[in-house]
Amino acid sequence: MARNESSENESNYTASKYRTPDGAPSDIVIFTITSTEKNTAKKALPVRELQVLLIQRKSWPYEGQWALPGGFCKESESMYECARRELREETGVADVHMEYLNVYSKPGRDPRGWILSHAFCALVQEKNLTARRADDDAADVKLFPVEEALRMELAFDHREILTEALQRIRYQMLTTTIAREFLPEEFTISELYQVIQTVVPDFEEKNFFRKITSTQSRKGIIEEVTDRQGEPKLSNRYSQRAAQLYRFTDVTPQLSIYS
Repeated sequence: MARNESSENESNYTASKYRTPDGAPSDIVIFTITSTEKNTAKKALPVRELQVLLIQRKSWPYEGQWALPGGFCKESESMYECARRELREETGVADVHMEYLNVYSKPGRDPRGWILSHAFCALVQEKNLTARRADDDAADVKLFPVEEALRMELAFDHREILTEALQRIRYQMLTTTIAREFLPEEFTISELYQVIQTVVPDFEEKNFFRKITSTQSRKGIIEEVTDRQGEPKLSNRYSQRAAQLYRFTDVTPQLSIYS
């Protein structure tokens, strides 16, 4: 403990003794997966692509450059509440998966002063982004393929934030049931596999169906959907032959690096 802190108490403490940050914004990496139907004679899965929502800054600093959406936290709210508010203002949605990513505090990261940014990661289904609009402090708002966004000169240190967010969801896609955030409630095994590959392009598992439905450490994560009569519920939306529909359960996979 610093010497000047050891003698502090409720009666003599004053915040003016300490340098405080000039602002604490919440920045949000908003991922979605877009779907484009294939123009083929036979039914087939759509072309899916992982994209990220960016806003074009309207004013200094970095006027005209693309950046992650976000804004400064108010004294009356927590960082998480700030992120939720910014997410709602930028996308019009609130009840989606969002989690804390990291704090970014490298000196000089923001020309406005000592700004500590708390970054969050949100996963939003494409249909929920149709109402997106540019907020008052943005000239435009647009979805970009993630790989394209990483090649852009993003404002501040937002490329670093985006890179870490991508690493996070790629790891989670292979170790948790986070794929459910990009899927309808009922889906086929082929759709699940495609969503995983969309986020983790080098993922390949020839025995995916068997492993996800019968391997002991994963069994129970998903379940077959049945109709009111208890018969298997099928779908031929993306295939000539009807396929069994599945849905995620509330089971958390118990996987270990030692087994």
